[in-house]
Amino acid sequence: MTWSEMQPLLSEACWDTLYMVGWSTLIAVAGGLPLGILLVLTDRGGLLQNVVANKVIGQVVNITRSMPFIILMVALMGFTRWVTGTTIGREAAIVPLAIGAIPFFARLVETAVREVDGGLVEAVQAMGGNTWTVVRKVLVPESLPSLISSTTTTVVALIGYTAMAGTVGAGGLGDIAIRYGYQRFDTQLMWITVAILAVVISAIQFAGDAAARALHRRSGRSGPGPRLRLPKAREQAAADVSKAA
Repeated sequence: MTWSEMQPLLSEACWDTLYMVGWSTLIAVAGGLPLGILLVLTDRGGLLQNVVANKVIGQVVNITRSMPFIILMVALMGFTRWVTGTTIGREAAIVPLAIGAIPFFARLVETAVREVDGGLVEAVQAMGGNTWTVVRKVLVPESLPSLISSTTTTVVALIGYTAMAGTVGAGGLGDIAIRYGYQRFDTQLMWITVAILAVVISAIQFAGDAAARALHRRSGRSGPGPRLRLPKAREQAAADVSKAA
């Protein structure tokens, strides 16, 4: 196959891969971020301690994570058809990709959030902050560099998943490598596809690492604590103490 014949195939395959990875990442972050935070909050000593709920959520996450993606994709075919009306194509592939990535990302979020200094949480609680305030003012901002790194790891994993999804008609670079490269014995095309995947993954990893470092330097774990406005009654009490002094 000549380069003029390869180029349109590779261009369309790259777009299909980025399309699947982009939408899957958005869904994984939207579902995995609250799930990971909930795993921390409901654990022993958490702000919403509920051992039963924590164990149930943890087991669901573990079972989904332990399932090989190719098996998960086949197992979800009925659900995928119900959601998208088909089991073939890039839209259909987004369903198992997102469902497989949500628990993966949730565990990464859990690890990132657990690294937040408990003293900051106690400080916000002492100033009258509720659970939502703690999450919004402390847990998410303080763990943001780690969350960016977790998102980068998830994107890289999803690119690998899309290559597997291509073997069952999802499209993308995996489909090109298998259908045109392997099955038609076009070794050149197959290695070009592998090289493109390597470049894409390297670029995403570099961008993610750079963003995480920039956020870490800007906010810093050792920087000032979160700003939280005291309730009016506490503000008045603080003012009275100042006048008395």
